Formats: sequence, C-alpha cells, structure tokens
Amino acid sequence: MSNNLDPLLFDLVEWIAKAPRTYADVMEAWRTSCPALPVWEDAVDRGLVTREHVPGRGTNVVVTPAGRRFLEAMKRQAETAN
Repeated sequence: MSNNLDPLLFDLVEWIAKAPRTYADVMEAWRTSCPALPVWEDAVDRGLVTREHVPGRGTNVVVTPAGRRFLEAMKRQAETAN
C-alpha cells in the first residue's frame, strides 16, 4: 500500500543502503519531532530498516530485505510513470 510518506521513505532507505550508517548519524539526519511526519518511525514499523549491533563499533542501521524490495518497487513505479 502506498502513502504520502513513500517518497520520503524511499529517500531514507536509499540513503541508508548507499553506505554504512550509524544509528547516531541516522537520528541526526532523519529523526523528527513532528507527529505528522514520522519517516524514521514509519520505516522501522514497516520493517524497511533495522538496527544492528556491531561489536566494538556500536549500532548501525541497515536496510532489510523488505526495504530492498521497497526500493525496487519504488524504482519500477517511477520508471512506469515516465
């Protein structure tokens, strides 16, 4: 199901997929206090990203298999819209 947050979710998931991101980096860049724009929370709730503990390095945020499928679906949707 698509919603109005999908473009922002795509941006977040794509950004995380491009390079390793620490939890602190993600929170600095994406956390919001606006209840009408819960991008980080929605990405976690939908299972698109997850936190992963890396021994000796802390917590990273990684894209899940569902997140990779979401990216591919959004890319296909964009291609058919053009």
